[in-house]
Amino acid sequence: MSRAESVGVEAAGLRLRATLSGAGPPLLVLHGFTGCADSMEGIATGLSDAYRTLRLDLVGHGGSDAPDSVAAYTMESCVEQVASALDALGVRTAHVIGYSMGGRVALALCAWRPERVRSALLVGASAGLEHPDRRAARRRADEALAARIESEGLERFVDEWMGRPLFAGQRRLGQAALARARAQRLANRPRGLANSLRGMGAGAQPALHPLLERIRTPLRLVAGSQDAKFVAIASDLARRLPNARVRLVPGAGHACHLEAPATFLGIARRFLADVEASRRTPARVASASTVQPEGTP
Repeated sequence: MSRAESVGVEAAGLRLRATLSGAGPPLLVLHGFTGCADSMEGIATGLSDAYRTLRLDLVGHGGSDAPDSVAAYTMESCVEQVASALDALGVRTAHVIGYSMGGRVALALCAWRPERVRSALLVGASAGLEHPDRRAARRRADEALAARIESEGLERFVDEWMGRPLFAGQRRLGQAALARARAQRLANRPRGLANSLRGMGAGAQPALHPLLERIRTPLRLVAGSQDAKFVAIASDLARRLPNARVRLVPGAGHACHLEAPATFLGIARRFLADVEASRRTPARVASASTVQPEGTP
């Protein structure tokens, strides 16, 4: 498949939009909150020479359904929707790359449906919030934000969201790129984004920490070196996961796949190739818990 093709797939009672390109081993690509398949185009373009890339619009985002019931947006429901979408696309197992919210979905897929995952590369992702007090505080904050999205409208929210310090690194991409990102976010629906916060925000989702030691899936935990919060989270996850290694993208922030695409794609390409090679030989992908900048062996 030389050109990207968008299709609708039935997924656990919902219709999700999938964008397909390339040929080779399946590679599922999952976007972050307020994103969609289009926001992950650079990854698909960079890897579709060697992989069949499957980009999903997660529930409530992009061209996928945005139901009224929050039950459709829980992390458990989202994981089942992703697995069902893979079934609809004829894919038994796939490599997974997930960014931010999509990284949390990918890790939940590894924890709850490990038979569907060949490997996972998580970008700026977490396992949820481990401590009950922090989860409760985050749920309250996300509910307040969800209510504001519904009452004040999408444009005001998107401008505030893109102005958060977490995304400051994206300003180096230039005004044209920022304008495209803003337009893409504004194409979402207020109900979908609000319910996504309520159903699978970091405080709403089950904390996956008790399950991490059981996950044997090969993992790469990628963070921009300037994203101090998620560098620390990646380091903590690597200590708990049996088969994970951290890679840092120098000079990049939270969206390191956008801010330093060549470096990020190099990390992804080497990791995926190593996993594919390990599937053909008895050797397992090397595991280490050290934090390493890209360029370190």
